[in-house]
Amino acid sequence: MKKHAILLVLFLSIVATVVSITADFHSQVYAEEDGTGKLVYVIPIENEVERGLEAFIKRTTSEAAEANADHIIFEINTPGGRVDAAENIGEILQDLEIETTSFITVKALSAGSYIALNTDNIYMKPQTSMGASGVITSDGNAADKKAQSAWVASMRGAAISKERDPLYAEAMANASLDVPEYGAPEGEFLTLDATNAMEVGYANGIVNHRTELLSQLSLTQAEVVENETTVAEGIARFLTNPIVVPILLSLASVGLIVELYSPGFGIPGSIGLSSLVLYFYGHIVAGLAGYESIVLLVLGIVLIIIEIFAPGGILGFIGIGAIVGSLFTSSNDPGHMAMSIAIAIIASIIVAVILFKTIGLEKGAFRHIILRDRTTTEQGYVSTVNRLELLGKEGVTLTPLRPSGAAEFDNERVDVVSESGFIDVNSTVKIVKVEGARHVVRKI
Repeated sequence: MKKHAILLVLFLSIVATVVSITADFHSQVYAEEDGTGKLVYVIPIENEVERGLEAFIKRTTSEAAEANADHIIFEINTPGGRVDAAENIGEILQDLEIETTSFITVKALSAGSYIALNTDNIYMKPQTSMGASGVITSDGNAADKKAQSAWVASMRGAAISKERDPLYAEAMANASLDVPEYGAPEGEFLTLDATNAMEVGYANGIVNHRTELLSQLSLTQAEVVENETTVAEGIARFLTNPIVVPILLSLASVGLIVELYSPGFGIPGSIGLSSLVLYFYGHIVAGLAGYESIVLLVLGIVLIIIEIFAPGGILGFIGIGAIVGSLFTSSNDPGHMAMSIAIAIIASIIVAVILFKTIGLEKGAFRHIILRDRTTTEQGYVSTVNRLELLGKEGVTLTPLRPSGAAEFDNERVDVVSESGFIDVNSTVKIVKVEGARHVVRKI
């Protein structure tokens, strides 16, 4: 009896262990199938790709890593943007140890396609597209061959890093390739729709919405954390836009120029300073401007103010140089910054010329550096006595006139000049013209 009881207990223990292991196994399989207990970060990539977006991606991916997220989904809808920002974002994605997926909701063109190629998976909605990644400069022209070659290499590298055929990535950025079967004959950049992207192995699937995407990724029951740009980041993205930067600098320079012609400090100066502050605020939030830029800016403004009230010239030039230096140190694109500054200078010159012709230099801050006092005869100032009483008098030369010299008239020595030719000493002469201190004589 005792032996049977022991066997029964042993049997029940084995059954319980098997049931527990089976339950754990099924629980683990179920969790893998629906993503229970997993954490997913959803990060939007919208509008133009610029340095403000780069700062946003850097912040949100760092937060995902700190939260031990299991997956990051980038919802992409962008026409492209800055190459440097896209390459920096690609570097951020390559360094992530978290699995990443691009979900193209509308389009991922140009820099957007490069970002997508740097993720582990790509899913697309049915009517979406990716590609058309040629490098275009800020003035709308094709970039030089050196820049294009570097960008093509980056596109190929991104595709190879995720085991995708680099041919199509290159065709997106190199119009000389011939891919007619996907609508990109020689001379046109390749753009893939969702179906074509599936055929060439660039897209892992076509889904209609995020819920379907999570199902495809076995993350249906995962905890989803949606990320949005903060107000500061949204402002920074707008202010660092390549189109907005020259506008801000033009407003700043024109506002300050107009303020120089205005008494006191008013609206033009406020607009100018506000534009300058907005420029640096956006670039500081985007991580482009550091303390050195702010120090140079403040130093430049202080030196220009000193120059206005204590003119000398040197401090003003140093101040302008410091401000220009602060602009360049806050930008990683010297070419675009030089163009923006040139636009601002041209706008300032035009406004300054208009104001000079209409107002002059009699008002505003210029009144501190322009000497307006005059010494007039009415105020009692006489620079030279005009001795008209000497006109017609006769005298004798005291020195030879070659043609100037001295002569005596009524026992008074007078400096004279010969009307023409040489006149010897002790010659009789007559004053025929008086012009201030100039007395013209003629030999009699």
